[in-house]
Amino acid sequence: MIESTAGYPLPRESEEHTAESALLRQKAAIPVSTYRLQLNKDFTFAKATRLVPYLRRLGISHCYVSPYLKARPGSAHGYDIVDHSEINPEIGSAEAFDRFVAELQRHGMGLIADIVPNHMGVMGSDNLWWQDILENGQASGYADFFDIEWHPVNQALQNKLLIPVLGGLYGEILEQQQLTLEFDATLGEFGIYYFQHRFPIDPQTYPLILNSQHEQLTKAFAPDDPVFPEYQTLDNSFSKLPLRTETTEEKKEERRRDKEVFKKHLARLCADNPPILRFIAYRVAEINRNGGESSEMHALLEKQVYRLAYWRVAGDEINYRRFFDINDLAGLRIEDEKVFDATHQLILSQLGQGKIQGLRIDHADGLYDPVAYYERLNKKMAAILLNIETEPKDMPPVYVVAEKIVANYEYLSSDWPIHGTTGYEFANIVNGVFIDNNAQAQLTRCYGRFARKRQDFGELVYQSKKLVMKTLMGGELNVLANQLSKIANANPKTRDYTLNALREALSEMIACFPVYRTYINSNSIGKKDSQYINWAIEQAKQRSRAADKTVFEFIRNILLLEQHSPVSERERLKFAMKLQQYTAPVMAKGYEDTACYRYNRLISVNEVGGDPGHLGYSVNAFHYFNQERLKKWPHSMLSLSTHDSKHSADMRARINVLSEIPRQWQEAVLRWRKLTKQPKSKAGRNALVWDDEYLFYQVLIGTWPLTPMDDTALKDYRERIRAYMIKAVREAKLYTSWIDPNENYEQAVDAFVCRCLDTNANPMFLREFTEFEKRIRTPGLLNTLAQSVLQLTSPGVPDIYQGSELWQFSLVDPDNRRPLDFDRHHQAMEQLDAMLAEPGQNRLQLLRSLFSVMEDGRIKLFVMMQTLRFRLRHAALFQTGDYLKINIQGNGAERLLAFARKDQNHFVIIVVPRLIAALYIDKSDPPGDFWNDTRLELPPAAPEEYRDLFGQCRAETIRAEDQLQLCLPPSFGLFPFAIMSPSSEPAP
Repeated sequence: MIESTAGYPLPRESEEHTAESALLRQKAAIPVSTYRLQLNKDFTFAKATRLVPYLRRLGISHCYVSPYLKARPGSAHGYDIVDHSEINPEIGSAEAFDRFVAELQRHGMGLIADIVPNHMGVMGSDNLWWQDILENGQASGYADFFDIEWHPVNQALQNKLLIPVLGGLYGEILEQQQLTLEFDATLGEFGIYYFQHRFPIDPQTYPLILNSQHEQLTKAFAPDDPVFPEYQTLDNSFSKLPLRTETTEEKKEERRRDKEVFKKHLARLCADNPPILRFIAYRVAEINRNGGESSEMHALLEKQVYRLAYWRVAGDEINYRRFFDINDLAGLRIEDEKVFDATHQLILSQLGQGKIQGLRIDHADGLYDPVAYYERLNKKMAAILLNIETEPKDMPPVYVVAEKIVANYEYLSSDWPIHGTTGYEFANIVNGVFIDNNAQAQLTRCYGRFARKRQDFGELVYQSKKLVMKTLMGGELNVLANQLSKIANANPKTRDYTLNALREALSEMIACFPVYRTYINSNSIGKKDSQYINWAIEQAKQRSRAADKTVFEFIRNILLLEQHSPVSERERLKFAMKLQQYTAPVMAKGYEDTACYRYNRLISVNEVGGDPGHLGYSVNAFHYFNQERLKKWPHSMLSLSTHDSKHSADMRARINVLSEIPRQWQEAVLRWRKLTKQPKSKAGRNALVWDDEYLFYQVLIGTWPLTPMDDTALKDYRERIRAYMIKAVREAKLYTSWIDPNENYEQAVDAFVCRCLDTNANPMFLREFTEFEKRIRTPGLLNTLAQSVLQLTSPGVPDIYQGSELWQFSLVDPDNRRPLDFDRHHQAMEQLDAMLAEPGQNRLQLLRSLFSVMEDGRIKLFVMMQTLRFRLRHAALFQTGDYLKINIQGNGAERLLAFARKDQNHFVIIVVPRLIAALYIDKSDPPGDFWNDTRLELPPAAPEEYRDLFGQCRAETIRAEDQLQLCLPPSFGLFPFAIMSPSSEPAP
């Protein structure tokens, strides 16, 4: 790629994958644009249904919704699915879903579903598959559904599952009798409860509770009562069930069948014989009454599949794969076809019924073999929708995109049979266009002076990844090291590599890995994957302090499948593929969720897939990315804001202005530091570190409300900033963290935020800050409009995050999932459509009025709806039309970005401003005549007459020598955006 500062040797992809692959990707019906809705108990299918007419009028072709299968009760996001066979009842019934689909189809719209193949929500008592594993262990029919290491290094966990759910040490929880045994007489089964969590008892261990020899039981029945021997026989039958470690299908089926028969028998005995029920209640109370290591409760728990543990031990000893470090999201083995079928049955059924027209695949990098997953998905969809057998590389019959983070020096693998990614890379390149790269040195000095430290972002990422592996994801690393040790021990040449040496070498190599993961899935290693592995190995060798560095060569040979070993090639490939599943979450937690909160030079670049070590992209870079996308992934999503964004696009656009005024920014923050002077801690240090204070001021710049706040609004805003700052400092993991909260530091952060945002406590700071924010507001808002126009006209499928058609200055979740007032959106659209429909309507007057009240957001809605509607009318042009860079001459050349979209029937020129702070700061009027001498150089055979979509003004063309040049429309000085098409185009 280009403009990378990583120092990494960049692999170049062959050009075989261009026209042919782009053509293949056009077979499915491609959305013209999508609108993301976050469904939950407060925003249901019913509410989404009522929104459909508004979305269609906006110009949206497809509604794109968050996961809607049955999730954990109260889930705000839907990614913690507990049952793939049901729709989430909190969102609505199957009938409500059908009404939503019917309304979409009535308006000519489609539905894109977000599915979660990587993991499921566990813990609690909602996931029946997980509950079955807790009851039956490896004998469960679902034991292979989850990624569990049944034979870890720790011998105490052999054939067991570590459940890190306790709020304290196990022994203390046991003594405090917080674990309670309960009996469900209706079902005839026992379970241990810990708050909302249920842990079923292995039926083979029921005799420890039933205890048919107990003297209390013998007293309750006469010697000749037939119920007593029946109870004794049942007690004995439970003890003879096949063990939970059985893995043969015959034994598993015997256990499954017999345990249910015995439970029903026990339930019937209890229903027909009150003395039996009273005795069991007595036994339950007896076990619950005594805690401690010699108690019956402890003895009972020791016989179970699971080992309950303090949640803090998860990082070291957990033996099931998680989504990142979240203990109650367990990784699925989706590579197993029966797991695939069980998790996709409902979604595939809805696809077959025509209710879904596209899929977004969550967390693709977590999958064991993403390419094989997509091939299987496509095969299943083709069989249902087209009744055909597909080839592995065939494209899906519906629109499919993957959530995939692509580094700025990485290419999306060309053999993925999908339509593209969810667009993080586009968000970052667009954002970079509005950052002045010339200010990088000044901003670095400003940050270093304020924070009083210097740090290299690449080194920070390395250290953060090491920290994550040490404190959060050590258990998964242990599993990998154990697997690698088995491979090493099989060969006399490598058996001297100790488990500890292998673990340390793996840790070093993963910390140096330059991308989220590789995609090795066969004995043929791709060139890119080989380069990434070699790079990481060489970097790790240089950093390692190990005396014997040949261990790195051993790892290299295993990953590249070059090692001749008694261990089968299949086992070595399996290790390489399991490692790939680990490098991705380590990168995510180390890079996104640690380093990006520690390095605050300019937080608008601290985004998913971003590069905080590099500021700004050139116009040429933007054109290059667009041209490459059109050639290779023409239908990839284009996002600006998503539910995963750390800062919304509008917030980033305002912060980007700081890169244009680095000197004024430095003067301002140094002055604010004096105005908000902090009290010292007992150790004599500032209660809040300078770095976090620097972050705070940028957050205010990006999120400060555009309209005056009354006391209630200021209180709400203060609460938002307080919540964000606490989350940010915890994610940074320097002075506090999620796993080890530092109450004193968090109180200091809280107090600082409250003091700064209190009109009584610090009026001078608020007055100076608001004056500064007001000065830079207009260029920030114009940045937002410009990036929106680029999103809606660039090659790809633009996705609008809910509410983003009006100003949306949101922070990281849960702030970006706050309820939206869609009535306000609808009213604003009604007003604009009424104004546009007025007979003899003066478009320049309309633009002037919208510009004068930018704060109400209607100006953004106007730009979005006009552009989206234009795109909808010219869908083919924007989906498959050529992309042409437009050169610019004149005074405004460096402050504009222009390109054309062209097909056989249409030619459209798009122009937006960039880096325009100097034209608006401290100016009373828009720079009306600044653009007068600016000319766009048109390509040969371009039309000669143009009309602007926004201002409905004609733009003149002139000939300079043999070059046809286009002047900017008269409206551009007032409203510096243009989408110009031949004047024969009908006015909207």
